[in-house]
Amino acid sequence: MSTQVPAARVAPKKGGGRRKLSLPVVLLIIAGALALVSLVRLISGAEDVTSVGQVAGALELAVPIGLAGLGGLWAERAGVINIGLEGMMILGTWFGAWAGFQWGPWVGVLFGIIGGALGGLLHAVMTVTFGVNHIVSGVAINILAVGVTRYLSNFTFAQEQGGSSKQSPRLEEIDKITIPGLSDWMQDLQQEHWFFVSDLAGIIGGLVTGLSLLTVVALLLVPATWWILWRTAFGLRLRSCGESPVAAETLGVNVYKYKYIAVVISGGLAGLGGAFLAIVATSIYQEGQTGGRGYIGLAAMIFGNWMPGGMALGAGLFGFTDSLKLRGGAENVHAMLLLLAILLVIAAFWQLYRKKYVSAVISAACSALLFTWYALTDQVPSQFVDAAPYVTTLLVLALSAQRLRPPKADGVPYRKGEGK
Repeated sequence: MSTQVPAARVAPKKGGGRRKLSLPVVLLIIAGALALVSLVRLISGAEDVTSVGQVAGALELAVPIGLAGLGGLWAERAGVINIGLEGMMILGTWFGAWAGFQWGPWVGVLFGIIGGALGGLLHAVMTVTFGVNHIVSGVAINILAVGVTRYLSNFTFAQEQGGSSKQSPRLEEIDKITIPGLSDWMQDLQQEHWFFVSDLAGIIGGLVTGLSLLTVVALLLVPATWWILWRTAFGLRLRSCGESPVAAETLGVNVYKYKYIAVVISGGLAGLGGAFLAIVATSIYQEGQTGGRGYIGLAAMIFGNWMPGGMALGAGLFGFTDSLKLRGGAENVHAMLLLLAILLVIAAFWQLYRKKYVSAVISAACSALLFTWYALTDQVPSQFVDAAPYVTTLLVLALSAQRLRPPKADGVPYRKGEGK
């Protein structure tokens, strides 16, 4: 007599057996982080760091990064590395702007998704069917997207008044919503500059003031992705293709089909991020307007450990850093030097607690350098302000590298029939 035990009960623990953080603990960490930011604001005098306008701008900048990261998550959970997110975003910006100019913004959003999905389909054909190296295929799509959009612009936008081979005419905007009463109240509280309360009011106010309807859709896609991939049979099969496609095939899963679906959805989400840039963020298509956000979205996904919630947190961090240079620029980034120095002090004590003395010394030395930089200057150079989002990307990836756990078969070549 044999007894079958569910696989989930005998599977080894991942990530060194670390326990998941409970909701109260997560909320406590968020409150502590907000209190630290509030303290930095009071010390530095950079009152705009958590203002309603700052938070609203950060959200608008975070959405396209988050959509690209969400696209990367779908592909890589199915075992396909998608370096081509940048190219798929570029296709989304062009197709979204072209259709938006012709038939309105929501049709533009739909065509932006289609444009990105076409890039995803090409990536799937090259990697899944023909077995091309995933990195090579992604880089090729990024290069191809730039050339294709320039070529298409020559005989579309260049023929229209106000357009050229590098940009489109102005596009119609998508409606924005503001919650009356609550928005005004939050702005009044934020302008009082009270410790913690005004910062919390600024964050809430930024989330209820001038919010694009497409932003709402994008935010809802994060929990929707989590539910589909972790709470449905379809999601279980898709993730199994990224963990062990051979085992999935032996259980009757059509691995090729799920990889195709995942990569096409990945491209569609990246294309939606591109359409957001063209239609919501700028109301115009411009060549090069993605600005590497596809790569930053990939970094946000890695920072989030291939999970939707963590990815959203990473996108928010990068969006906030990017928005600092738009409001208060050098002053806000200068204040962030102080914040980073304090965080490194906390990191140094944590490393001492874990008896990692070398890491503790390095963290303390870097913290001392930042404190010195902050004390001896009133603002940072403009070049550093422009580079802040990319510096943040590198720092976050470097600090989070040790706790990452990608899907086991991510990027691993697979040929149909291996499981038979």
